[in-house]
Amino acid sequence: MLYWLIPLCIVLACAIVALGTMLVCFFRIFYAPRKRTSSKEEYPIPKGEIYEAHREQMIRWIRDARAYPYREVSIVSHDGLVLRGKYFEYKKGAPIELLCHGYRGWAERDLSGGVFRCFGIGHSVLTVDHRGCGESEGHVTTFGAKESLDCLRWIDLILKEIDPDARIILSGVSMGASTVMTVAGMENLPKNVVGVLADCGYTSTRAIISKVMRDRNLPPRLLYPFVRFSAILFSGFDPDAQSPIASMAKCHLPIIFFHGDADDFVPHSMSVENYNACVSAHKALVTIKGAGHGIAFPVDQEGYRKAAKDFFDANI
Repeated sequence: MLYWLIPLCIVLACAIVALGTMLVCFFRIFYAPRKRTSSKEEYPIPKGEIYEAHREQMIRWIRDARAYPYREVSIVSHDGLVLRGKYFEYKKGAPIELLCHGYRGWAERDLSGGVFRCFGIGHSVLTVDHRGCGESEGHVTTFGAKESLDCLRWIDLILKEIDPDARIILSGVSMGASTVMTVAGMENLPKNVVGVLADCGYTSTRAIISKVMRDRNLPPRLLYPFVRFSAILFSGFDPDAQSPIASMAKCHLPIIFFHGDADDFVPHSMSVENYNACVSAHKALVTIKGAGHGIAFPVDQEGYRKAAKDFFDANI
């Protein structure tokens, strides 16, 4: 008489397990639990052995960026978040790089070296804190899905508040690189957007999350569907709806890819795939020997600057 309760209990138990798994995925992968900022007395350096050899240089970059004149700017995202950035001017009329940081990073920590890399090739730079990071509002990171829409607002700010005739280069490291690659494939970008620099970007959200799962001996085929639906239910985006590599099939902007061949987080092969997928008539792939994740510029500053300068001097 109560046999129907058994299958109902099984269904409910499965639903609870599925929902619990999705919640764990959301909090572990997409939720930004707190702002990642530092006091004026601290010099935040990413954790990990690969960064130790460059610690003193990174500290100098952060210290010098704090001392250099900059203008604080902000936008309101399409979904109402206040996002903040800093504009460092090399000189009036110089190309402006819109520089985006990596996953759960923030501009000061990840991009201070980028400020002086830009200055070294005659570019001004706008560094931005992504949603849920640094000084910006929000509690969710979306691997470039919503961050790419935020970039459109940053482009608009540059043209309205800094220079209506600006030549804008979309630049990013890691998730920031994949964000600007996504933007580069969008239709109807302002003609002021003249180039792209993508440093150690991944091919898709699915690909990089699956890679990290394999590294941690977790089964991507079993768990990734829970990751995807946790993003849809709790983060308001579908990680499979778009990807950097798909955007490369629509990118006609001049684009230069950088990647370290010792990167064990985002494999160098992902930049090779993005490069091969890109349909731009003007593209380049620069491999920095011995560089781990996100440190291609610190490892070979001279080579990096020369490659970027030569490429943009020739193509923008």
